[in-house]
Formats: sequence, C-alpha cells, structure tokens
Amino acid sequence: MRVKGALGFRPFYLLAALFAVAGIILWLFSYSGSLPAGAYLSGTFWHGHEMVYGFAIAVMCGFLLTAVRNWTGLPTPTGYSLAALALLWVAARVLVVSGPALVAALVDVLFIPALIVAIAVPIFRSRNRRNYKVVLLLALLAVTHFAYHLAFLGGLPSWLNHTGVVVAIELMTILYALVSGRVIPAFTRNAIPGSDPKHALWLEVIAFGSLMLITVTTVASDWMLVPAMLPTGLLIVAAVAHLFRLAMWQPQVTIPDPLLWMMPVAYSWLPLGLFLRSLASMSIIGEETWIHALTTGAIAGLMLAMMMRSTLGHTGRPLAASGTDISAFLVLQFAAIVRVVAGFANVDLYRSLVIASGVLWALAFVLFLLRYVPMLTRPRVDGRPG
Repeated sequence: MRVKGALGFRPFYLLAALFAVAGIILWLFSYSGSLPAGAYLSGTFWHGHEMVYGFAIAVMCGFLLTAVRNWTGLPTPTGYSLAALALLWVAARVLVVSGPALVAALVDVLFIPALIVAIAVPIFRSRNRRNYKVVLLLALLAVTHFAYHLAFLGGLPSWLNHTGVVVAIELMTILYALVSGRVIPAFTRNAIPGSDPKHALWLEVIAFGSLMLITVTTVASDWMLVPAMLPTGLLIVAAVAHLFRLAMWQPQVTIPDPLLWMMPVAYSWLPLGLFLRSLASMSIIGEETWIHALTTGAIAGLMLAMMMRSTLGHTGRPLAASGTDISAFLVLQFAAIVRVVAGFANVDLYRSLVIASGVLWALAFVLFLLRYVPMLTRPRVDGRPG
C-alpha cells in the first residue's frame, strides 16, 4: 500500500477486518477441537482476549488516529511511524499464540501505550480538553490489559483474567457511548433537513454515571462483598438511560439513509445488552449472552458502520451505502441475534448456533473486505493526501 500521507484508518481498518475473518475461523476450528492449543493464549482465553484487545483495539486505533487529526488540526502518525505501530499490532497477534509467553505479554501490552502517545501528543498540544477523557479511558484500558497478562503469567490472582476482559468491555462500552453521542446526532442533523437530535445534561450524567459505577462494582466485587441488587439496579438504570438517550437522537428520521440508520441500530444493542446483563446478574441467563450482545451487536456493529462511513469520507467518495455495505451490516446484526439466541437454547442447539453466528460474523467482514480493500489500498479519488 503506497498512499501519500496515508492516515491510520487505512492499515488498521484493513488489519482489523482481515483479523475479524481469520480470527473467528481459527476460533471455530479451536471450538470444534480441530486445532492444537497455542503456546501462550489458547481456547476461550485467546478468543476473549483477541476479540477485545486485538480486533476492537485495531478498529479503535484506526478511528482515533484519523479523528484526532481532525479534532486537533495536528498530525498523527503516518509513514514509518504508522507502519511501526501496525507491525507492533501484528507481532502481538502472532506472539500471543506462538509464545514465548513473557515476550508475547511484553509486546502485546506495549500497543495501547503506543497508541496513547500517538493521540495524546496532539490532544494535549492543542489543549483539546474535550478529548482528555479519551486518553484517560485508553490509559485505563492499558492498565487493565497489563493486569490481564500479569494474572495469566502468575503475578496476580488468575481470576483477574476474567475481570480484565469484562472491565475492558465496560471501558470500551463507555468509549463507544461517548463517540456515538457525538457522531450519531451530528450526522443526523447534518444529513436530514428539519431533524433536531438533542442531548439532556441530566440524562448524560445518569447514562455515563451508571456505566462508570458498573465498572467500579465489577472491580470491587472481586475484593469485597457487593450487595447483589446494586449491580442489577445500576444495569437497569443504565439500560433505561441509554434507551432514552437514543430516542432523543431521533433515530426514526435516519431510515432513508442506510449509512445513518446503521449507527442507531447498532446503538440499540447497548440498552439491550445492559438489560440482558441485569438478567445474568440474577442468574437467569448466562454471562456470554450479554457479552455478545454488547460486543457483537453494539460495539462491532458501530465499528463496522463507522469503518464504512469514514473510509468513504476519507478517500473522497460520496457518503452513500452500497448493497454490499447494507448486506455486511445486516449479516453482522444477524450474527449477533443468533449468538444471543444461543444463550437461551438447549445444549444440543447451543453449539450449532455458536458456529452459525461465527460463520455469519466472518461473512460480514468478508463482504466489507470485498468492497473496501481497493479503497483502503489506493489513493483518494480526489488526489488529496490521506
């Protein structure tokens, strides 16, 4: 890929989509018992870690390296520095399977701090205070990631492996809600004449305050006795708050524009996932149900929609969804639905639904790659750098 001044979305959207396909195929073979265990991470440990700290972080990196440039007017890594960051991510993906364990952990934990430096420098130089919280969330993710590996290597209690992934999902959910609250109303207002999506300060405080308190209770519950109804109550409050938040953005007016309605559809999984988690907190359903509602339906859904929109915009193309775009998004949504339904199925059906969901996930990103590889690897159509 030789594109003058190529921005971060190009290598990282491409790597993330390729890994989304290859990673889930490898996981399905591992799930069926057809692959040997990895030398470091393997099985469900590898799957959980790589979907969060591998795939999702790569998409987040591509988005932030590009967005921070726009937010601050200052450069983010391009050229050799961008290539080095991409190679660091690739090396981590290989090493977490191949080992050796200590080298794999050291290389893997370096990636998020490297991303923090890449975006924090322009954010702080420009005094872009609105986005200090983004740096803070990434810093918390980096600490969580370090704790995960340290627990896996025996330096911390082993149960922190599970907590590390759950807290990472919670932090990504907060970042997901933060970005959604900026882009969905703004895109709707700019594209739909007469629309007037709104924010209410009291609702924002409840929506984000409840998410932060959920994370605090997740960490605290490993060290002290937390009343059983506290996390359940917080989850229900958060679910209702984010449902009302979405309603205030007037999602119904986006129906004529697929690139617009994809994002509120993905966001609708957030209150659903929080509600499902409240059921899991009462042992009504399994934990994997709410986890996949949030990760596959909400986070991956928004990421796919944003990858499409930002690639089109930053390569100088019209912001119009193709049939392939719509198909890819809907297939991913169907993958999320099937995976959530699996949580309510009997043992015999569960396994088949998990495999079906994985195949649909892979198909969604294959469709993305078929449409966007040429855009991500070729210069902008308007001849500008980027």
